[in-house]
Amino acid sequence: MNRITVVLITILVGISSALSQGVSNTDSLRTMNSTKKSQKQNSQKIFYGGTLGFNFGNYFRISVEPMIGYRVSSKFSVGAKFRYEHINDGRYNSDVTYYNYGGSILGRYRVAPQIYFHAEPTYMSYQYSVSNYKSEREWVPFIFLGGGYVQRVGSNVFLYAEVLFDVLQDDKSPYENWDPFVRMGVSVGF
Repeated sequence: MNRITVVLITILVGISSALSQGVSNTDSLRTMNSTKKSQKQNSQKIFYGGTLGFNFGNYFRISVEPMIGYRVSSKFSVGAKFRYEHINDGRYNSDVTYYNYGGSILGRYRVAPQIYFHAEPTYMSYQYSVSNYKSEREWVPFIFLGGGYVQRVGSNVFLYAEVLFDVLQDDKSPYENWDPFVRMGVSVGF
C-alpha cells in the first residue's frame, strides 16, 4: 500500500475508536436493535406487484403494469404504477403495431380486511393511425374509481381483483359510456 492509503486508514481507525469510547456496549446494542426494528417495520409497509394483460387473435395486445406502494396506515395506502402496452392490430387491410405507455398514482382505503375503495389518476400516451403509413401520439388523462377484493394466497402474497370506471370520460378515452372494466393482479405485502 502506498503511504497515503496507510495514513487515511490510520486516521479513520483513530476517529472511529474515539467516537465509540463515549458509547457503552449496552447503548450501542440498543441502538442497533432499534434500527433493525425500524427497518423491519418500514419494509413491512412497502408492497409491490402488478398486472399482466393480454388479448389474442387479430387484435394482439400484451401489457405490463408494475406497481409499488406504501401502507400509510392499516387502512390507507398509496402507490405508483407504470404501464407499457404492445399492440398488433390486424383487423384491417394491413397489420399496425402500436406502443402505448404511461403512469399513475393510486390510493386505496380498506373498508374491511379484504375489501377496499380504489382511486387512480392516470396519464397514458396512446399511438394511433392517421393514415396507412403515418401514426400520431396523444396523451390521454383518466381518473379510475372503484373498488376491489384481495385474497391472501401465501404468507405475504395476495391476489386482487378490481372493478373500475373512468369517471373523467375524456374524448380520447377507450372506456366509453362509463363501462366498467376488471383488473386482476398479484401483490407482495398488499
